[in-house]
Amino acid sequence: MAVPKRKTSPSRRGMRRAHDALGSNSFVEDKNSGELRRPHHIDLKTGQYRGRQVLTVKED
Repeated sequence: MAVPKRKTSPSRRGMRRAHDALGSNSFVEDKNSGELRRPHHIDLKTGQYRGRQVLTVKED
């Protein structure tokens, strides 16, 4: 079983964890509806992706 030879210092531990933080979600404005949506995702209100109808939209 592998055992560390030395204790990891808090500074080194913090430097390793510096890249673990979650970034905020990015949104783009839809060209057709003007709504905000995630990039590379289907617009669920219109059912379109890259100008093509992908999903059928349910009527309320």
